[in-house]
Amino acid sequence: MALAGSTCLVTGAGGFLGQRIICQLLEEQEGLAEIRALDKAFSSSALQNFQQLKTKTLLTILEGDIRDTAFLQSAVLGVSFVIHSASIIDTLGCIDRQTLWDINVRVATEKSPVCLHSLVWCTESSIFIQLLFRGTQLLLETCLHNDVQYFIYTSSIEVTGPNSKGDPIYKGDEDTKYQITKGMPYAETKREAEKIVLESDGLPLKNGHRFVTCSLRPTYIFGEESSFFLHHLDDSIQNKNVFLRISRKEALVNPVYVGNAAWAHIQAAKAMKDPEKVKSIRGKFYFISDDTPHLSYADFNYELTKEMGFGVEAKPQMPLTVLYYYALFLEIVSFLLKPFVRYVPTINRHLVILLNTPFTLSYRKAQRDFGYFPHYTWEEAKQRTCQWVAKIAPQRAEYLKNKSV
Repeated sequence: MALAGSTCLVTGAGGFLGQRIICQLLEEQEGLAEIRALDKAFSSSALQNFQQLKTKTLLTILEGDIRDTAFLQSAVLGVSFVIHSASIIDTLGCIDRQTLWDINVRVATEKSPVCLHSLVWCTESSIFIQLLFRGTQLLLETCLHNDVQYFIYTSSIEVTGPNSKGDPIYKGDEDTKYQITKGMPYAETKREAEKIVLESDGLPLKNGHRFVTCSLRPTYIFGEESSFFLHHLDDSIQNKNVFLRISRKEALVNPVYVGNAAWAHIQAAKAMKDPEKVKSIRGKFYFISDDTPHLSYADFNYELTKEMGFGVEAKPQMPLTVLYYYALFLEIVSFLLKPFVRYVPTINRHLVILLNTPFTLSYRKAQRDFGYFPHYTWEEAKQRTCQWVAKIAPQRAEYLKNKSV
């Protein structure tokens, strides 16, 4: 009911999570007036998925760059709320640092950085201070300029950790004390972007209303079309259908199904339009997980494929300490080669820690504050994912076979 008649903009709408958000918005019983799906480009399969949903809601496809000021101005015009799920995900360091900051956060064209709090309408002159930022900060500025009242940011579990010391968290929540250390550029950009999103909550709009923001931090997202899972699947196929032991058995994590991660965004959007619930969620972040079993990353991959005859290595190929220093060695090699050639190691210290640190988080606060609950049970999520794996695995095997010829 809360979203009926609204116009919503979803960035990153062609991505793994963004597509599911679009589909669930289209399936809303009380239809939205319009959904604007924004991304750099859309695959033919994504467009087909959208077209299969017969609905009265107008779906507008917007292909363009989130760093393009004029493009964003037209994209947000008349929009009620924004779900900002667009970002570059990079755990290996494949993307240069500047590009990550440019897309995920911002790049100021002024000589000195400016606080987002300056991006408000001047009460004396009614002139909006025009400052050119990119990525998330540019989107926030554009929303403020166009009286878009509600803004949901898709953050990342890596904003929290694991830290460089590999300190674990067991069933943690938003109040859990945890020492955050400087990490990979991806984590740093997501942390900075989330900070400016949450700090912008409460800023005044031209029409007299106040800007409302919140941030969602999903755990590792799995499900159909996951590019991360496909990477591990390819490795296992090349290893005679045996998944590499990339993580210790004891390094328990709690992944979240993509359908549930998308559902959390819908629930948060509804709560923002509720006069009572909005008081609880504005300016806050929330962990988003579900009832998926707590397993290590390697054992979770096996859980999704064991019925198809896949296996998993009993133990890592080398001791964790040795692997850590091997990763350090590769990082040093990459640094020394930088003036001559770009070499990106397939493993780094951050990834070693990420894959081997127990890190489980609760969704209780999201459930309490805005009524989030898993839309799909673990059994449903597993069945859907396994059906996709059963379909895609033979195709990947054939592709890898032809590639090696």
